[in-house]
Amino acid sequence: MNYTIKQMAELSGVSTRTLRFYDERDLLKPAFLSEAGYRMYTEKEVDRLQQILLYRSLGVPLKTIRGLINRPAEKIQQTLLEQRVEVVKKRNELDQLLEVLDKTLLYYKGEIEMTAEEKFDAFKKKAVLENEEKYGQEIREKYGEEAVEASNQKWLGMTELDYQKMEETEATLFSKLTQYLAEGKLPSPLAEEIVDLHKTWLQFSWKKYTKEIHRGLTEMYLGDERFTRYYDEKCGVGATEALCQIIQYYTS
Repeated sequence: MNYTIKQMAELSGVSTRTLRFYDERDLLKPAFLSEAGYRMYTEKEVDRLQQILLYRSLGVPLKTIRGLINRPAEKIQQTLLEQRVEVVKKRNELDQLLEVLDKTLLYYKGEIEMTAEEKFDAFKKKAVLENEEKYGQEIREKYGEEAVEASNQKWLGMTELDYQKMEETEATLFSKLTQYLAEGKLPSPLAEEIVDLHKTWLQFSWKKYTKEIHRGLTEMYLGDERFTRYYDEKCGVGATEALCQIIQYYTS
């Protein structure tokens, strides 16, 4: 069966504009053009679009999707199985978080008691899940599955005292970085203090630290506006770029 771009949009729930965008990005080309010059699609393109939308729902970037859907059929099956494992894993994490949240609700209703550790555990699980939703795909592409999982486990194992120290370290980092924007230069004792503070802050959740990994982090900070916005909103416009310059200088 053949489909016009309008029929394809109605079938899939995506707009014709999105389908044209996928065509321009070589993600989903029409099977052929009609005599009138309209895009036409077949069942093969329906299958391809379904894969694209599935990966998008899992948060996979378009540039990664292009490589995934161009794989041979047996490789596609393998990738889908791997994605299924990740979805089940996230579902289990959500189930655990839901259990802790339910306990917290009962605690505030006065029906049960909760230790300080149990209260903090709920916060840590929530933070990990939020971080996964925002940056999970990007950091896995950058550092690999094993490194990210090790970092998550270290975070979940953090004590309340460690968390307080981490918060204090980051607050000092914000203060020093704001000061650097006003009067800083490279090299300087202030810049050296900033890179040391950032290193210390990272090591609260990173299982392994190297200068190479620290320097590589700057690519992510500058390459994604979500990361750039984090320091710019805390310390002033240009703070993320300044921080990255400092890191690159002292880790080269």
